[in-house]
Amino acid sequence: MNISRLFHTVRYLRPSQVVLRIVRRFQHPSGDVSPAPEVRSLGGGWVRPAEKYVSLVSSDRARFLNEERNISGSTIWNDPGMEKLWLYNLHYFDDLNAENAPERRAWHDGLINRWIAENPPVSGNGWEPYPTSLRIVNWFKWCIATAMPFSQIPDFQNSLAVQTRYLSQTLEYHLLGNHLLENAKALIFAGAFFQGPEADGWIKTGLDILTREIPEQILPDGGQFERSPMYHAIALEDMCDLINVFRAYPESIPPNRKTFVDTWPAIAERMLGWMKVMCHPDGEIALFNDAAHKIAPSPKEIGMYCGRLGIVDHNTVAGDEKMHFSHLESSGYIQVEQEHAVTFLDLAPIGPDYLPGHAHADTLTFECSLFNQRVVVNSGTSCYGLGDERLRQRSTPAHNTVVVDNENSSEVWSGFRVARRAYPQNLSIVQDDNSISVSCEHNGYTRLPGKPIHARQWHFGSGSIQIFDKIKGAHTTAEARFHLHPDVLCNQIDTRTIELILPKGQRCTLTFSAHPIELEKSSYHPEFGISLPCICISVAFIDELTTSLAWT
Repeated sequence: MNISRLFHTVRYLRPSQVVLRIVRRFQHPSGDVSPAPEVRSLGGGWVRPAEKYVSLVSSDRARFLNEERNISGSTIWNDPGMEKLWLYNLHYFDDLNAENAPERRAWHDGLINRWIAENPPVSGNGWEPYPTSLRIVNWFKWCIATAMPFSQIPDFQNSLAVQTRYLSQTLEYHLLGNHLLENAKALIFAGAFFQGPEADGWIKTGLDILTREIPEQILPDGGQFERSPMYHAIALEDMCDLINVFRAYPESIPPNRKTFVDTWPAIAERMLGWMKVMCHPDGEIALFNDAAHKIAPSPKEIGMYCGRLGIVDHNTVAGDEKMHFSHLESSGYIQVEQEHAVTFLDLAPIGPDYLPGHAHADTLTFECSLFNQRVVVNSGTSCYGLGDERLRQRSTPAHNTVVVDNENSSEVWSGFRVARRAYPQNLSIVQDDNSISVSCEHNGYTRLPGKPIHARQWHFGSGSIQIFDKIKGAHTTAEARFHLHPDVLCNQIDTRTIELILPKGQRCTLTFSAHPIELEKSSYHPEFGISLPCICISVAFIDELTTSLAWT
C-alpha cells in the first residue's frame, strides 16, 4: 500500500465522509414492508420528460454501455460474471421513459413484475442507494405517463414504498455530490406521489438535502461542481424533473419551502446556458473529466424538455461574428469561437476537493472543432472500474496538454481516487478587436524534485490558434500531446509540420517549434464501451514549445 498516496487522498475528504464510511459498515437496515401510503391525485400539469436512449431490445434482451446481453433468468440481476455498471443500468429501468416507450409496454410490465419477484428486500445490486434512486424516479415517471397501472402490476405501489423507505435509511452522505442529489430527488418524487405523514417526511428530507446541496453543487455560472459536462447534463435533467413533479403535485410543497422551490427555474436556466456553451458544433458535449455521449439524454433533448417547462436560455454572447469568447468563470472553462473554429479550454480545478471521483489529470487541456467537425479531442470515457484502461483514460497523456517527467499532473489512481492534484493559477485573458489571448499555469508538478510549473497560452487570431507552452523549474522531460479525432487524417510534411485532412475535405496545418514529431497510436472513447483508434501527435521539448494550428 502506498501510504503517502493514501494520506494525500484522505486528507481532502470531509471528516463526516470518513466517519460515515466506517459507520455504514455496521449499519444494516431492514426493509419495511408495511402497506404503501395512499396515492396523491395530480393537481397540476405534468409535461413529457426528456427521453432516454432505448435499451430494451426485446422482452429478454437489453443493451447498455454498447453491450447487448440476454436478461432472462432470476440470477441476471446480480450476476458476478458481469460488469457492475452494466448491472446497475439494468436496475435503473431507463427504458420505461425512452423513445417510443409505449410500444414496449408489455415488456416493461413483465420486467417490473420480474424485478419485484426476483429482488426481494433488501440485498443485491438493485437495493444499493444509487440504482434505487434512479429506479424510483423512472418508475414514478412511467407510472404518471401510463395513468397509474396498478391493476397490471399489483405489487407496484407497495414495492415503491418499500424501496423509498429503505433509501431513506441509506442516503449517501458519505459520498455526497451527484449521488446524494439523486437520493434527494427520489425521496421528493415518492413524497409527491404518495400522501400522508410518511410521504411528507420524505419530501422534508429531500428538500433539506437540496437546500444544502443545490447552492454548493450548482455554481454561480450554472455549472455542476464536478466539472463534467456529462454529469452537468444529468444534473440539469434532475432539476427539470424536480420542477416538473412539483408542478404536477403543487399541494405537496411545504409552505415554508415554496420560496426555495420557486428559485429552481432560474437555476435551471443558468444550467441550460452552461450546457450550450460546452457543446461542440455537432450538438454534443465536450469530453472533459468523466464524460461520454448517450449516458444523459442528448443536449437537444434536454433543451426541448426545458422548453416544455418554459425554461429558456436568454443569454447572448458578446463579440462580433468572427471572434468571441464565453468564460464560465466559476467552473473554469472558456469557449472561444472564431470563424470556422470553436475551442474549449480547461482552466478548471479537477473538481471539489472532497469529491474528485470523476476527475481526470487533464489540467490545461483543450478540445477544438474546425468547420463543424471535431479535430482535437480528449480521451473521453469508455469504462469505470479499477482496471488499467480506466487509469489510462484518466491520465495526463490521454489529454491535450503537457506531460512532465512522465508523471500525471494530478495523482489519479484506482478507479475514482486522486491524491495530490493540480490547481490552475495566474489566469489572464486579453482581448482586442482581432484576437484573444488566454494564459494560465498550474502547480500539479511542483510535487516533483525540481518543482516545475506548466504555463500555457492560447492566442486566437484570424484563421489560426497558437499555443505557447513553457515549463518553469528543473525537469528532465516535457512532452506536449495532441489527440486527433478518428476521422481526421494526418500527413507529416517535414520534421516540424503536420497536415490535417478533415472528413469533409478541408485541410489545416499543425506546426511545431521543436522536433522530432511522433505520430502514436491512441484511442478515442465518445461512449461507454466504445474504443476507436486515433492518432496522437507527441512533441518532446526542453523548456518552451510553440504550436500553430492554421486553416484557410
